Amino acid sequence: MSLIVQKYGGSSVANIDRIESVAERITRWREQGKRLVIVVSAMAGETDRLLDLARAISHPNRPNPRELDALLSSGETTACTLLCMALEKRGVTARSLQAAQAGIYSSGSHFRARINDIDTGRVNSELDSGRIPIVAGFQAINEAGDVTTLGRGGTDTTAVAMAAAMDAEECQIYKDVDGVYTTDPKIAPEARRLTRLTHEEMLELAGQGSKVVQNRAVEFAGKYNVSIRVLSSFIDGPGTLITRGSPELESARIAGIAFNRDEALITVAGAPAGPGTASEILGPVADAEIEVDMIVQTTSREGLIDLSFTLHRDRYAEALDILRARKSGLDGASISGNGQVAKLALVGVGLRSHADVASQMFRTLADCGITVHMVSTSEIKVAVLIDEEKIEEG
Repeated sequence: MSLIVQKYGGSSVANIDRIESVAERITRWREQGKRLVIVVSAMAGETDRLLDLARAISHPNRPNPRELDALLSSGETTACTLLCMALEKRGVTARSLQAAQAGIYSSGSHFRARINDIDTGRVNSELDSGRIPIVAGFQAINEAGDVTTLGRGGTDTTAVAMAAAMDAEECQIYKDVDGVYTTDPKIAPEARRLTRLTHEEMLELAGQGSKVVQNRAVEFAGKYNVSIRVLSSFIDGPGTLITRGSPELESARIAGIAFNRDEALITVAGAPAGPGTASEILGPVADAEIEVDMIVQTTSREGLIDLSFTLHRDRYAEALDILRARKSGLDGASISGNGQVAKLALVGVGLRSHADVASQMFRTLADCGITVHMVSTSEIKVAVLIDEEKIEEG
């Protein structure tokens, strides 16, 4: 009997009525003879509520990381147990499992831990006993036995990792949208749902701002060849299948347009040129586990360089503080930033063989009077950094 891992996001279990609806859906799948492992997010808004409580009672914006993870993980635990109760009411035997019970092990870091291993023994035991395992997403256990969390969207990663460990037929991710669209339908009503994407394309879309599936989850799926299907928990439909590339998918096309408003730009200007300068600038930022995206280094004048990079806006002020604290080691370089920028990207395998797509993009931006601050490219992506206020014009 084939196994399917299903993940239900926060909007899918936002309240009791939604949890009842998810229980009905799971019951129908069970009646079709499918073996199911369910991974659940916290109810919509619950993680933010818990985070606000932690910030209110702790030193401003600096709650103890261990206690914060213990607190935030309770949102998923609550949703799991409620879903179990809803299933039991329907005569479907289920068992809620926290990370320690489900055998999900992570690195030692808190709030952005990474899954190292999954021991599927307990989950398989529940399946063999005729019960549906309801696994708490977003959480794991480190080597010290403490609860860790996987970062925003981490339940996607839990589900994909579980699907890989269980050799599942498919990992179904249920959300409040019925698939992956060519761009945000709220901005472009003509956007269309894609029936199929490669892991590579979805990884680029996720990395460039598409929030349908967490980028770490897609990276995991590509590495372990897990097929993901994005579906709506509100309406029935085929969704979007994200899977390994195949020859028919190599045709010339653009899969989608992604954008991310949560960007910030930092520039270190007039730093001394040398083989260790970039490390001097970016090393302390990396030590603080601040992820950097686009990087541009230019020679501004003899013996000096300018280095600019982008990062998530939530870590912008922290990164500026780190660099300014080390300013004396950069020999008079000036440090500036812009927290009101956005990233716009074209993604698709068609970019490999159609160089004119990028030129059309730049021409369109120029016609709209939009200034491009930075450019980043890959085989299947062209991304630009522009002023946030211009994002809908591009």
